[in-house]
Amino acid sequence: MSFHKNLITLSIFAVITPVVFAEDHPKNQQLETIQLQAHPLVQSAADFAVADHVIEHQALAERGATIGDALADELGVYSNQYGSGSSRPVIRGQDGPRVKVLQHASETADVSTLSPDHAVTVDPILAKQVEIIRGPSTLLYSAGTVGGLVNVTDNKIPTQMPEKGYDGQVGLRYNSGSDEKLASAGATVALGSQVALRVEGSKRDANSYIAPDYVHEGEKERRVDNTFAKGETVNVGLSWIHDRGFTGISYSNRQDQYGLPGHSHEYESCHPHDNHLHCDSDDGHGHTDEHDHSTHDEHEHAAGPWVDLKSERYDFRTELNDPFAGFEKLRAHASYTDYKHDELEENTVATTFKSQGYDARLELVHQPIANWEGVIGTQYNQQKLDITGEESLLNPSKTQKWSLFALEHKQFDDVHVELAARLDQQKIEIDSNQKDFDDYGFSYSGAVNWAFAPSYKLSLVGSHQERLPLAQELYADGKHFATNTYERGNENLSAEKSNNLELGLHYAQDKLDYHVHVYHNWFDNYIYAQTLDNFKDFRLVEYSQDKAKFYGAEAQASYALTDVYKLSVFGDYVRGKIDSENAPRVPAGRVGTKINASFDDHWSGLAEYYHVFNQDEIASYEHETNGYNMVNVGVFYAGQYAKNNDYRVYFKANNLLDNQVYSHASFLSNIPQVGRNFTVGLEFGF
Repeated sequence: MSFHKNLITLSIFAVITPVVFAEDHPKNQQLETIQLQAHPLVQSAADFAVADHVIEHQALAERGATIGDALADELGVYSNQYGSGSSRPVIRGQDGPRVKVLQHASETADVSTLSPDHAVTVDPILAKQVEIIRGPSTLLYSAGTVGGLVNVTDNKIPTQMPEKGYDGQVGLRYNSGSDEKLASAGATVALGSQVALRVEGSKRDANSYIAPDYVHEGEKERRVDNTFAKGETVNVGLSWIHDRGFTGISYSNRQDQYGLPGHSHEYESCHPHDNHLHCDSDDGHGHTDEHDHSTHDEHEHAAGPWVDLKSERYDFRTELNDPFAGFEKLRAHASYTDYKHDELEENTVATTFKSQGYDARLELVHQPIANWEGVIGTQYNQQKLDITGEESLLNPSKTQKWSLFALEHKQFDDVHVELAARLDQQKIEIDSNQKDFDDYGFSYSGAVNWAFAPSYKLSLVGSHQERLPLAQELYADGKHFATNTYERGNENLSAEKSNNLELGLHYAQDKLDYHVHVYHNWFDNYIYAQTLDNFKDFRLVEYSQDKAKFYGAEAQASYALTDVYKLSVFGDYVRGKIDSENAPRVPAGRVGTKINASFDDHWSGLAEYYHVFNQDEIASYEHETNGYNMVNVGVFYAGQYAKNNDYRVYFKANNLLDNQVYSHASFLSNIPQVGRNFTVGLEFGF
């Protein structure tokens, strides 16, 4: 840890030094903000049938430190939170491998898809922005992400020289709900006229969080045990920047320690025999669908298990304008990730997860052909996975995937057309007597965007997507206490196939704007963990395939009441079925309203209320989850402390009603989330 702490110290000095020693430049102007989106075509969002939704750094600085929590308030998005240290986004009822999370358009190479208690190794606090990408554009990066994918873009490899010779930002934040203290800093410094150095880091320390009316083992407690989280991240990048593009490298070091609430040792004796579970104290072992929501007060979890995580990553990126005849731009990216985390009980390592990942992609944006503009590319990624210890779910495996992809778009008067396709070839080698996997999937998508009247737009998106199974789905064989299951894989799984439709209506004027989306996903060979048997809350599951469907709607409307106040209303709903039975962990619907206020050039504020409904459309082994009301308010002040150097102060009150909040999308739906809490933060830019 001493080496890592020295890097944190170095990053802070790198931020402070340019400010202390730089000369004054009274005529310098603030550097223009440039948005870098994952989409390789330089177009506005309005040019695409389903626009990419972008959450900027300023908003991310006020939100959760894990990617699921950072996006949980976006329309159609929930979080499968597992304590304070881990969460993934749930989009339109889909999670895990069906919601790919990318790190600057490349694979994270962690083990977050294996289990909800495994952290996604992206840092929203250091991100430039986060993009939720839907429509044909998703096939540039992955197949099978029918609800959309998440791309976290970063600043760690500079793409342009800082205008003043340096620029950067420092942020500090405190939250009362978990006594969270979070600091972040980053600076880009010019080393000569064509080389730029980027150093950035973040540090977080959060106690177990407070929940209202929390009862554990019959006693009322103020905090939810074992929900602490600590973490440190350091990124160092160097880039050569020239007239036609840039070439850069970076090194990232991330370390996390966080608690695992909800773990129980009650089921350690359970083991399968054929399709049945055998457990000690087997009295009353039966198969009943009767459930009692009182488990919110009677749940059991150990106070001790925690994760000790370390990830090191190396990245190379380059971009070249006009690389050769017929092409406008070339982009290349390669990364190597060495990931490891230990799961400890009473400070003794119980299980170790190791992952080594390689990812490389090449994109070429071609010149218009008959007014068609587009990009073609190829990608290769490899992951070696090794799990040892008491929760070793599968033998060592190596997954390799080769991909070809293309996207084309063209404007026909008032109609914009977008087409995309992706071919994946995947091979998985398993170190056991089980058979290796070798198969391919072909996905394609199209979108039509029709501006049929002034201020109106109608969009239709259709796709056929094929997702190839994960090694876990093919070869798992072991206990998994994070989900209270004994998992069995199925080496005979084939590609999961879906046909998907989405219809959207958009309207935008100065005072009023709104959009409505309805969607339907039909799956063949949907891969899921089918429950074969259960003992109390412990289940024997086997990965199976069946028909499934998910459908839902999202809507939002905003109206400018005055020059100061803007009123919005919003809502989302999703329903999921697998073989006519309810799909698991599908979030309940919600509706809400928000008022944004911009009082002057400095002061702004917001007030938000939304209601999440009861979720009683549940899978056979699930419990109903109560709804709740959420009230949040915020006040913000932006100013300048020196010429062209800005700062921002914010205060947010969250869950003002101190409601009990249970998330049906989480495997810990019986453990409450944080109660009333307050966030205060400060950011300096220079």
